[in-house]
Amino acid sequence: MGINQDRIVNAFMDYVRIDSPTKSEGQFAAFIAEELRSLGFEVYVDDAGEKAGSDTGNVIGVLKGAKPVQPVLFSCHMDTVSPGVGIKPVIRDGVIYSDGTTVLGGDNKAGIAAVVEAVRVLKEEGVAHGDIEVSFSIYEEGGLFGAKYLDYSKLRSKIGFVLDSGGDPGQIIIQGPAQDKITAKIIGKPAHAGVSPEEGISAIQVAAAAINEMKLLRIDEETTANIGNIEGGVATNIVCPEVLIKAEARSLKKEKLEAQSRHMADCFERAAARFGAKAEVEVERMYDPFVISEDDEVVQIVKEACGMIGLKAFTGSTGGGSDTNVFNANGIKAVNLGIGERKPHTLEEHLRIEDLVNTARLVLGVVQSVK
Repeated sequence: MGINQDRIVNAFMDYVRIDSPTKSEGQFAAFIAEELRSLGFEVYVDDAGEKAGSDTGNVIGVLKGAKPVQPVLFSCHMDTVSPGVGIKPVIRDGVIYSDGTTVLGGDNKAGIAAVVEAVRVLKEEGVAHGDIEVSFSIYEEGGLFGAKYLDYSKLRSKIGFVLDSGGDPGQIIIQGPAQDKITAKIIGKPAHAGVSPEEGISAIQVAAAAINEMKLLRIDEETTANIGNIEGGVATNIVCPEVLIKAEARSLKKEKLEAQSRHMADCFERAAARFGAKAEVEVERMYDPFVISEDDEVVQIVKEACGMIGLKAFTGSTGGGSDTNVFNANGIKAVNLGIGERKPHTLEEHLRIEDLVNTARLVLGVVQSVK
């Protein structure tokens, strides 16, 4: 079976030219839904957008097959990070880049292009297959909300393949972390900074003292933590009355995550008590970890597919979250596959055409390897 390189490259470039920033995926969702219908999919757009605050829902497609094997799910997300409006892809030496003013959007439209091209080849060459399901999700970036609000009643698959990792095609992510979102509001007391500063309590000073006591960034081989955003203050001549801090912690182990999040909350609370301020701290579990055995069927399917097409299969873990976490929590055993996303979330993001083609070949191999 042959992937049509020119066709998949052109499709990918068309996809990234359609703006789909997080929460504004509607235009691209309508386009890809129609493309799936043209390939014979039954297409549903669920109500996740209403729940998550996006202008569309997830695009769910079901392509019926005659081969008596279990259904299989392929998943990618439609949204792109900022700056992702007005993407202009260019090709240099077999690599696709943006023009340098935006991200490329290979995260994650490269996965979508690979799935669509693989299905085109299946149809053209009359290859027997079982039911193929796709979930193209909204609002993945910043919280995995599309997958969280996905209408799972539309899916029958018990195994899934998420095409959203930056490793080479052949990479199989079998372990991913849980994440907590930590929000802390420090409430101090305003005062005139030049006339009576001693009458105030600086929320900035409290926050600084708290953060100075925290274990942050790389905690151990399984755990990370970060202060991502600090907002507050009124003017230089006013002792800062309030600060809002947004942070996160992640770990492959739930107990380590809980300990790290508690540590960060304790630091805020202790610093507030020391300065006579108030700390309001909220810890929200964004998603749970997942771990899949090397011997599990879903891993073996990918390894068999890689062997069919001459790719080296290798397993690993990640420190990032993806829809994979949410699928596993909802009864679909899923792994995240490398598709060659290079420097995602940056203006230097790029994608090798060879990786795009190999990802489509891998999708074909997976479909053929499903029992």
